[in-house]
Amino acid sequence: MSRAHHSSHQGWAEDEARRAPAVPPDAPAEAADQLRERTLERLTSLGAIRMGADVAAARERARQRRLLWLAVFLAPIAAWLLVRVLVWHRYSFSFPHIPSTFAPYLPGVVLLVLLVVAMVASLLGGGRSPHVLFRPSEIDVHFDDVRGADVVVEEVRKTLNLFLAHRTFAEEMGGTPRRAILFEGPPGTGKTYLAKALAGEAGVPFLFVSSSAFQSMYYGATNRKIRAYFRALRHHARREGGAIGFIEEIDAIGASRAGRGFGHREGIAGVVNELLIQLQSFDTPTVGTRMVGALVDFANQWLPRGRQLAKPTSRPANMLVIGATNRADDLDPALLRPGRFDRSIYFDLPTRAGRREIIDYYLAKKAHAAELDDPARREALAGMTAGYSPVMIEHLLDEALVWALRRGADALSWPDITRATMTSEIGLANGALYTEAERRLIATHEAGHATVAWLVGRGRTLDVLTIVKRKESLGLLAHSDTEERFTRTRSEMLAMIQIAMGGMAAEELFFGETSSGVAGDLAAATATACQMIGVLGMGTSLIVDNSTSLSAPSDVAAKVLTHDDGRAEVEQLLSRSKDEARSMLNENRHVIEALRDALLEREELVGPEITAVISAARPDALRPPMTERLGV
Repeated sequence: MSRAHHSSHQGWAEDEARRAPAVPPDAPAEAADQLRERTLERLTSLGAIRMGADVAAARERARQRRLLWLAVFLAPIAAWLLVRVLVWHRYSFSFPHIPSTFAPYLPGVVLLVLLVVAMVASLLGGGRSPHVLFRPSEIDVHFDDVRGADVVVEEVRKTLNLFLAHRTFAEEMGGTPRRAILFEGPPGTGKTYLAKALAGEAGVPFLFVSSSAFQSMYYGATNRKIRAYFRALRHHARREGGAIGFIEEIDAIGASRAGRGFGHREGIAGVVNELLIQLQSFDTPTVGTRMVGALVDFANQWLPRGRQLAKPTSRPANMLVIGATNRADDLDPALLRPGRFDRSIYFDLPTRAGRREIIDYYLAKKAHAAELDDPARREALAGMTAGYSPVMIEHLLDEALVWALRRGADALSWPDITRATMTSEIGLANGALYTEAERRLIATHEAGHATVAWLVGRGRTLDVLTIVKRKESLGLLAHSDTEERFTRTRSEMLAMIQIAMGGMAAEELFFGETSSGVAGDLAAATATACQMIGVLGMGTSLIVDNSTSLSAPSDVAAKVLTHDDGRAEVEQLLSRSKDEARSMLNENRHVIEALRDALLEREELVGPEITAVISAARPDALRPPMTERLGV
């Protein structure tokens, strides 16, 4: 029944392919490629490739061949048993009798045989493939389970369509199916997860292996394991109509050979060479095909040229190799050329919209309070988790469940999430006890940060304000963007420096001197000022050193501060920002006092609790426009 269903769709797919306009013989190669691409897109949009999958047809043919060989093998045995019963009238079987002379030696012989078998097995097993095989029924991950990466999923879906209809794509459209694709990106972005989803959608065996499992202390054993892995991949592909291989951290065996000394040539370079060769081994004939070919060669020696027999050919195995790495720059360039890893797909950290999808997906599976069903709460959580990978978001919600369990609840709430965020990003509260003077100083310091952030932090939300000690932090203010941001204006960066200076200004304003707690704030403010002057052209000079980069703030600060002009400009910018922060705090002393007293009483304020304290202290105050506050 399923075969008839497949055949009808396959014929429809072929009809659709034939309806495509023919390519003129003298047409340029680019025009032919573009026409094939448009035809493929049409078939994909119509669903013809997915419904007319060649994998199902190949799997059915392989199943029928197995049944045929089983029947051929069992037929002689069944015939012999039938003759034995009907002709010889023998209905029983007995084991051969062991003479009493050999009985005493039997245990020793059995032990010797077992030792020989163990030795041979250890020698042969040293080069076996280290993969783990997952059958389609064992994979419960599909494309619908991958959230926050729509562009990547769509590209992988197209690759799946080519994989399922490899014969149609090759024979009807003249294309070359993709042999391998590379998943690259930061850790935890879902490379392995999406590979499993691809295998789950394809319904074919999934051979997972870690690159470190190939490595061996014995010379040549690594290459043997790689050959064994691809041999197993070809076997399952021909048996099941297709197979997907996944190599985790492929840079461990595919590192670049450039710059290697001759002493490493047979080791590292040899492994890369073996991997390159195996990526071209998809059309390696089976053992049976080679044996038949050898017999044909032997027969052709005795036949005239006009009557020689044709050697059998084998179709390329329908395999898709997926390599995953977070260090794609370390891979050998030969691996990345077409014909090896045909396509490289980058897994970036999810955007704010993507994080919202991931949060909705995981919260649907976890017990949570009704307040977390509020869209505003979930949007706030998406903003708080900027820079988080999908794995980190899942871990954050699991950590929130742990906090809920500790307080005796059966569902996580918003305070549990904020505590989990603090624990994940900073560390556990160590229960340190401050002196009364220290508590008051730290509370005033953090209240100064919060007040300046409330005054100048346009487009930012105040998330957590605390004086609980965690690791190196005596207290902190956590604030985040209300919207996804990829750029910063000069006024916004000046505001970040002023927020960093708020704690120091508050200490001077209320205690007449500063403490050692301002060290981290000064370091952050200095790094931001150096970036503005040395990289972003926001100082008096527009000259930027090409060797500096925003990804290495310490290098930027070192180069800017080594020049007298740059150091003087940074000093002037920091001093002016500190004076402006102190002026704002002097006008809003009552806000600082209200936040300080709330911190001394509760030690930690979360989200709306911070703004509620500020509103109660200054009910008529509204935030002035950013340009007015900064005097721009």
